[in-house]
Amino acid sequence: MFAELKVLLIDDNQERCHDICVVLNFIGEQCVVSNSDNWESHLTNPNEYLAVAIGEVSTSADIASLLKSIQARSKHLPIVLIGDTQYSGKIPDDLAVQIVGRINTPPKYNDLLELLHACQECRGNQHIISDSPKPLELFRSMVGASDPIQNIRKLIEQVAKSDANVLILGESGTGKEVAARNIHFLSDRSEGPFVPVNCGAIPGELLESELFGHEKGAFTGALSARQGRFEMAQGGTLFLDEIGDMPLAMQVKILRVLQEKQFERVGGNKTIYADVRIVAATHRHLEDAVAKGDFREDLFYRLNVFPLEMPALRERTGDIPLLINELTTRLEKHGRDSVRFSANALASLMRHEWPGNVRELANLVERMCILFPYGVVDVNELPEKYQYLEGLKPYEPPKLKQHIEENGYLEAPTFAPASNDTSSSSTAVKNVTEENASLDTSLNSELTSLPEEGLNLKEFMAKLEVDYIIKALDHHDWVVAQAAQLLGMRRTTLVEKMKKYQISKENTSA
Repeated sequence: MFAELKVLLIDDNQERCHDICVVLNFIGEQCVVSNSDNWESHLTNPNEYLAVAIGEVSTSADIASLLKSIQARSKHLPIVLIGDTQYSGKIPDDLAVQIVGRINTPPKYNDLLELLHACQECRGNQHIISDSPKPLELFRSMVGASDPIQNIRKLIEQVAKSDANVLILGESGTGKEVAARNIHFLSDRSEGPFVPVNCGAIPGELLESELFGHEKGAFTGALSARQGRFEMAQGGTLFLDEIGDMPLAMQVKILRVLQEKQFERVGGNKTIYADVRIVAATHRHLEDAVAKGDFREDLFYRLNVFPLEMPALRERTGDIPLLINELTTRLEKHGRDSVRFSANALASLMRHEWPGNVRELANLVERMCILFPYGVVDVNELPEKYQYLEGLKPYEPPKLKQHIEENGYLEAPTFAPASNDTSSSSTAVKNVTEENASLDTSLNSELTSLPEEGLNLKEFMAKLEVDYIIKALDHHDWVVAQAAQLLGMRRTTLVEKMKKYQISKENTSA
């Protein structure tokens, strides 16, 4: 099992170091605390770290020497400076390129997220699942601090203790079933069952049997007696979702149960008392449906004793950060990866119209968890339709990322301590060197002349990259790890490039 990347703090100011560590732990980052005397013992394997944060160092060496020592271990490890300390002397450009930003004190949540996102980009999204699960904070199902959702909560608390019928209205994805479950759990029937049924998903000819049950032999295929949803919900709550899609013939039978509190199974003559509370929901405008003759007026007034209108997400965009926390917590609880969003990303999401409401937001969060596990998502990494850039601070990639892209990214391989025999590793390095030399020769032959009409350099380089990725994969019988070693990149980087260019053995051989 892999380990999650950590942040190494190097600071002789123990109090400040502790404060920063607390904040980083709060947002889900693991910290390793060190000082100017012992930091080297912690940085034996730079691949374990997302970044190094440097504060006050009372060592005789200046900051440039410290940076040089870190660079000797890894030229691509992001460095963050802590506080307002002004370091004497100018830091050489070849060392300063690893510095991606500064943590102000006291640290601010959004600033830290932006710095973590910059470090994540430089490390190539190498975030890996931790062996031990993170502590989970439990949230209520109905999340939000906005006035619309607070009003819904108050209404639910008021109606829950009664046995009145409730009609929940609202667009698809606004959380109508969540509201229904809250009504049930806060009611005196909470010890009884909560039975949901989607009236729009069941064919009309089967809906009567589904709701009321049937006796053996009631119709062809009824080989045994069966309870319906009303019987299953005895002593509890029956949730009739999408009741606006219920056929008119079925509406008459539901009306009778609401009026007389009794029913019979299909094919039976025994009257069954219905000790059930009805909560119904629909995304349709039932008053318009009544006017058109698509919904019975008497049933509408029976159901509409206590209406609840769920607000659309666009009416409570201030709840989006809280909803994202709730959704990521649920994903973590089910063993899925988590993700965080930068301030710019949240600001952009709060400008979206959200036609799919909370369900659409849940789908987006799950998608981002898959693409950026345990990472920080910035606005430029959101799908295009969620990017609202006007008025937001333009995103500037850290210089270290540009430096890596321009100069290549190949960390020295880490070998597990074993025997003193180095012949196998020497042979592997020799083979890689010879194969790279072969590719260099092939590349030079392609660039011997420039077409008179010129060329699109970006397209040419993309085609060149695709060609050499395929050549490397073919050379190693499509073993991705070996092809990545030949190309001087990490396996995960090659996998991402194969996805980007839609490279697969099947596509290539077709």
